[in-house]
Amino acid sequence: MTATTQDRTVVLTVNGEKVSLTAPGDMPLLWVLRDRLGLTGTKYGCGIGACGACTVHVDGAPTLACQTSVKAIAGAHVTTIEGLSPDRGHPLQRAWVAEQVPQCGYCQSGQIMRAAALLARNPEPSRGEIAKEMRANICRCGTYLRIVRAIERAARDA
Repeated sequence: MTATTQDRTVVLTVNGEKVSLTAPGDMPLLWVLRDRLGLTGTKYGCGIGACGACTVHVDGAPTLACQTSVKAIAGAHVTTIEGLSPDRGHPLQRAWVAEQVPQCGYCQSGQIMRAAALLARNPEPSRGEIAKEMRANICRCGTYLRIVRAIERAARDA
């Protein structure tokens, strides 16, 4: 691919590794992660920021990768589901399995990333706080009660 006048070099730290890439400045972070960096755990759900399947952390905050341009986060630290815990040993990942949360599994990386940001801010959230935070993410299979139980378990086990 040849560079255009819209292309720019952007430096990010992704899952702890500094990455320099050339991309159109308005390219969504989602496509940078999936297509340029091969990190396919972050999912494309709706493309309009309504479902949360593409949730990642940017400087620790849950962020919709489909709605965030790469130029807007130049220099930022991005964490994807692959970087949350390379050995899948994060308390949320263990709790997700223990509570049998996923059915189709498509939304799970976004759900886990939003929940991880919540627990980082508030290690002992109430059920109401969990429900309020997780409203930003949709589960087409409707495993909401299992999601809440998994977050509560992770908070206890962390």
